[in-house]
Amino acid sequence: MLANRRTVREDAAMDSEAEDLLDGLEGKARAARQRFIERLTAEGFTLQELRDAAAENRLALLPVERVLGGSHTARETAERAGLPLETVLRIRRLLGRPEAGPDDAVFSEDDVEAAVATKGFLEAGFDEGAIFEITRVLGEGMARLSAAVVAAFADTFLAAGDSEGEVAERFAALAQELMPALTPVLVAALRGHLRDSVGRGVLGLAELASGDVAGSQELCVCFADLVGFTRLGVEVEPTELGSVAGAFAQLATSVTAEPVRLIKTIGDAAMFVSPDARALVGVALDFVQAVADAKLPSLRAGIALGPALQRAGDYYGNSVNLASRVTGVARPGSVLCTKEVRDAAGEEGLLWSSAGRHRLKGLARTVPLYRARRA
Repeated sequence: MLANRRTVREDAAMDSEAEDLLDGLEGKARAARQRFIERLTAEGFTLQELRDAAAENRLALLPVERVLGGSHTARETAERAGLPLETVLRIRRLLGRPEAGPDDAVFSEDDVEAAVATKGFLEAGFDEGAIFEITRVLGEGMARLSAAVVAAFADTFLAAGDSEGEVAERFAALAQELMPALTPVLVAALRGHLRDSVGRGVLGLAELASGDVAGSQELCVCFADLVGFTRLGVEVEPTELGSVAGAFAQLATSVTAEPVRLIKTIGDAAMFVSPDARALVGVALDFVQAVADAKLPSLRAGIALGPALQRAGDYYGNSVNLASRVTGVARPGSVLCTKEVRDAAGEEGLLWSSAGRHRLKGLARTVPLYRARRA
């Protein structure tokens, strides 16, 4: 009986302390929030965790966070993997995850397995610099992918009129059920891209003799962007702007064909590379037409040819900088190219017209540019 009375008193104290979590709610909504708080408290969430989540409008997502969360510390992870503690913490930072201390229990069993795999890569001969660079690129890609997955998840499984408890229960169950299904999808995508990268690789006698394949390549580089996208952001709702960016990215993917590669899309801009100038000019023209057909803001593109160095999935060098600056002076609906691109692409299937000489940022001399059209 004494134990029962103590439980009642503790529950009453908790109800009193959690009263602020019910502010502004009445009737059924208040009762539903009260039941949900009691459930979360019973599952071990602290009052401070509940308050923090409520302030950030993510109370219903706490159970999902627990499903996806961790129970190991960085110190435990480092010991099990045989890695230095600082390496484990640095990898977490490079992945773009929130800062963690050595004894914060935020590492999952998957994190431990990843740390063990990292130890294997180091023992196979990778140096730490290469591991850290791969980790940084992985973090950038996974941040974008996870945001897309979460948005699609919410659009698919969130129903109008759901209570916090219903959302929490449904989302947590689905996360637990669907997470394992993502693994083969990610592995297949990585394996496919690795195969394509190997197929494009160069490993001749010169590379074998030097032991280095990091040299620059002669490539055509194209940047394309939507004209007036920044101004559009002031005029329309964020959801509509997101739809424009999404449609833009889909069109960039749809017009890309070998040997042209889409390197990245960032909001209103896309970057392509190709060893074949004519193929890249063709893709740029197709992209301009596809954007116009989709009734999006006008597209403009600039293309340059020259040495480019690949690093961490991106490209750097004079041709990259020049292509970006050529794009900046291109008119809406046009594809503007340097003389080197025009000469390399030739006239088969294309019409060229002079766009005059332009002074581009960072160049002492003016540069002749040419507009490409379909013949």
